[in-house]
Amino acid sequence: MVSGILVGGLYALIALGMTMIFGVMRIVNLAHGEFLMVGMYVCFWLFKWWGIDPYLSLIISIPTLFILGVLLQRFIIQPVIKAQAPGENQILLTAGIGLVLTNLALVLCSPNYYTVLTPYSNATVLVEKISVSLPMLWNFIISFGLTGLLYLFVMKTDVGSSIRAVAQNPDAARLMGINTDRITIITFAIGSALVGAAGSLFMPIYYVFPAIGEIFTLKAFIVVVLGGMGSAIGSLVGGLTLGVVESIGAAYISMGLKDGLGFIIFVLVLIFKPSGLVGKTRF
Repeated sequence: MVSGILVGGLYALIALGMTMIFGVMRIVNLAHGEFLMVGMYVCFWLFKWWGIDPYLSLIISIPTLFILGVLLQRFIIQPVIKAQAPGENQILLTAGIGLVLTNLALVLCSPNYYTVLTPYSNATVLVEKISVSLPMLWNFIISFGLTGLLYLFVMKTDVGSSIRAVAQNPDAARLMGINTDRITIITFAIGSALVGAAGSLFMPIYYVFPAIGEIFTLKAFIVVVLGGMGSAIGSLVGGLTLGVVESIGAAYISMGLKDGLGFIIFVLVLIFKPSGLVGKTRF
């Protein structure tokens, strides 16, 4: 249970970026996992070349993915949206971006698996007689810290108010003088930065290779649907739910079937509560 909750915190952080993008732009970003992959490679090469700790690499991976999100949204995605292309074309565009990023990583970084070994990679702490992985505990704390900062940004700043307004009614927001194009760029960039942060947090406990993005795009989509499309709170609930289900399944059923159990929960929610566990439909 503890392991599942700690992993679920990271799942929630990844899905929060996808939720934010969907809530404002109504697009499921199928390149989301590839952005995570880019964040993981940024962390890995910073550690390999300059010995920068994965947690310190957050100060570089977050702005790097923010800038990548700005460029992709401004010059690739936004022109397609302005051309009023069908929604499925916009989704396929993000899938194409994911393919490009995957193959760039394959060319530049090789298909090898890489990981980061730090003095604390295998460290554990005892919490009420329960052995807890220290990196996973730190990842959980940082994930919820970043989630809290995002909440304050969205709820307490003018830009955050504009993001909520565009998510609720983009036409009305435009009539009120909000630059919706600028807001969509900022939103996409923030969503990309969040998953870039998750990439750095994953490196001490996971490995990176060019095709890893497909795995986490799928997990992020499952979490978003579990919680409710466009719901920030739903991302937290869905992430924790998926993490616990996978952890319990790996411990009591089979390590090889843990991903399958996540799909089972996903299908059951679609059948019996298609609006998601929380059900809110906007960010």
